[in-house]
Amino acid sequence: MAVKYLKFIVSRLIGTLVDTFILWVFSTYVFSSYIGNYVISPTISFEVAVFTNFLFSYYWIWNKRISGKNKKTFITHFILFNISCVLGFIVKMVFLLLFERLFGWDVIYCNFLALLISGIVNYALAEFIVFKKRPPIIEAINNMESPEKDITPNFITKKGI
Repeated sequence: MAVKYLKFIVSRLIGTLVDTFILWVFSTYVFSSYIGNYVISPTISFEVAVFTNFLFSYYWIWNKRISGKNKKTFITHFILFNISCVLGFIVKMVFLLLFERLFGWDVIYCNFLALLISGIVNYALAEFIVFKKRPPIIEAINNMESPEKDITPNFITKKGI
């Protein structure tokens, strides 16, 4: 679990860089209002970072828990991951706005601190819900349902049927 957590930290640091860069671009060059800087920009940067973090999670951190990688498992995991990240995002936004109100800090500093807090929530959700270990029977069923496995015998082609 320690190795997994270290991978999680590395991937989230990359996600934080993506999040911060996108936030900076939007809050500096696109929006000038409070809502634009403190609500819309963080929302956009969040979703871009979510996809980045999902790719790391799916293919690197929890890849051994996913058998039968196909479009269905990718999309299913991404939907669950996105929902779990929305919960983490709510935590992030509460703290981002709280820090801004309490201390009057710039959005970038508020975002960094809020990400530290929401990161703990995100790890727990990914470990215990999104990528939780599945019973072997569920994995066997997932493998049977894989649309990418062609069970057609070699002597029968789809054109010939």
